[in-house]
Amino acid sequence: MFRIGHGYDVHKLVEGRKLILGGVDIPHTVGLLGHSDADVLVHAVMDAMLGALALGDIGHLFPDTDDKFKGADSLVLMAEVVRVCRENGYTIGNIDATVIAQAPKLAPHIITMRENIVRVCGCDISQISVKATTEEKLGFTGEKLGIAAHAVALMTKI
Repeated sequence: MFRIGHGYDVHKLVEGRKLILGGVDIPHTVGLLGHSDADVLVHAVMDAMLGALALGDIGHLFPDTDDKFKGADSLVLMAEVVRVCRENGYTIGNIDATVIAQAPKLAPHIITMRENIVRVCGCDISQISVKATTEEKLGFTGEKLGIAAHAVALMTKI
């Protein structure tokens, strides 16, 4: 049996924060604002996984009103999502994700992002796709006000 889920996340870019995407600390002049490390890529992937199983979203599991998640490493949170999915009898078939950012260039970091997700999810790198695109200077991402990510997860019965 297969289940498909979609995830989306967006965070505002601000000074004084690290830019963490796919668990990679990317050198940049600004970073993403959020309760945790604000890793939009990992957040979108987790929401896609949870959505596929009708288990809500990461806000349900890791509420931003709970101080224990303040500054949390999103890859650690992802390990919990993987555990919950397995507890419900599912594992990753494949994940396809797209990060939308005008800057910085993400291509040099894509393989490391994929490797980080693979390590946490316990799957093969061929099951994880991460892409990056710009919006040609249009909208909030194009104006460098924030970064967004979309992800689709195909979850398979164990």
